[in-house]
Amino acid sequence: MPQYSDVVERFLRYARTDSQGDPLNETQVPSTQCQFNMTYLLAEELAEVGALDITTTGHAYVTAHVPASEGAEDLPTLALNAHIDTEASVPGNGVKPQVVTYTGGKLVMGVVNDREVFTDPTINPELNDMVGEQIICTDGSTLLGADDKAGVAEIMALLERIHKDPSIAHPRLAISFVPDEEIGHGASLLDLKEHGATWGYTLDGGPLGVMNYETFNAAQARVHFAGFSVHPGTAKNRMVNAIDIACEFNSLMPGAAKPQYTDGYEGYILLHRQQGNVEEADSLYILRDHDAQKFAAKKDLVLEAAKYINLKYGKEVVSVEILDEYRNMAEVVTKHPHLIENARKAYKDNGVEMWTEPMRGGTDGAQLCFRGLPCANISAGYHNAHGVKEFVGVRELETMVDVLQSLVGLYAQPQNEA
Repeated sequence: MPQYSDVVERFLRYARTDSQGDPLNETQVPSTQCQFNMTYLLAEELAEVGALDITTTGHAYVTAHVPASEGAEDLPTLALNAHIDTEASVPGNGVKPQVVTYTGGKLVMGVVNDREVFTDPTINPELNDMVGEQIICTDGSTLLGADDKAGVAEIMALLERIHKDPSIAHPRLAISFVPDEEIGHGASLLDLKEHGATWGYTLDGGPLGVMNYETFNAAQARVHFAGFSVHPGTAKNRMVNAIDIACEFNSLMPGAAKPQYTDGYEGYILLHRQQGNVEEADSLYILRDHDAQKFAAKKDLVLEAAKYINLKYGKEVVSVEILDEYRNMAEVVTKHPHLIENARKAYKDNGVEMWTEPMRGGTDGAQLCFRGLPCANISAGYHNAHGVKEFVGVRELETMVDVLQSLVGLYAQPQNEA
């Protein structure tokens, strides 16, 4: 059996552990019982690396603390967070991770239904810098789950280092691994008073070197369409087809605002899920924008579209429920610039140039920021998240553990909050 570094061994173990979420069961936390597989595994491993106050909850959260190194006992507690669930839009159970040496050209995951599953530098130009390196991917039949099990493995590998060498400088650390981030729950039920952190980081970013302190403002629009079903042979002037109304409603959404036509700071309106029949139908829209005013305008557009159709039909055939999910965490993180600059220094200390980009999504940090815990997002090292072509480089996994060690060392000294 090949021998891999601690972080790689951990990641391979976590990737094989089923923990996929289920957005169709989003009223329960966790949305799937299999997420407890990760909860209990991590609780055992936290004990092995000397963590204290290890707690698991009925909602599949696992938390712990690591005491500060000598001389840093009076400094603020730093939070490190990652999520244990994986995306549900593609197969994600029974993952078979493999470590391959990339020799250039195609990175082949496997053959599924007689078709080769691969990526290459035309899809992922970063592969040009990974020739000769080891890369972890799947057999092509499932996603890998590096979003965010790479982040989990990196945090745990850091704790293993500290356990073996307590002289590594660090403040008190508050560790949290949370469920259902992919469907919007994430850190929402984390007990922040018990957690005790002053600020922190999520490890839920993509390629090595990325840093996010801006996210979308986010909401769901749940739209219900009420029809009237009668036999089609006697339907004239009587039938009201809920599916037709749903299509009519969707036609009022601006086509240029679909996510496949947007980038950078541009927001979008996504018809994410739809089901129904003649009698009734339901659509779930995802609304996103970095700009608060444009975000509000998107919500107003959905409400105005419902109002228009109801006026047209002369009765309420459309009802809308808008649920806010998270806000742009730049509002909070920019008030604590050390979260950005310390990440930059930690990357630089390990030969990595940091770049910031607006995150076209959210992280647990977005929730945590507006619950009172300023929290930025840094790399986990994964590429092509949420698909069967997902991969993570061994070098990136290992480097992020070094970056984390540098980062916690920077917080073993007072921060300038001026």
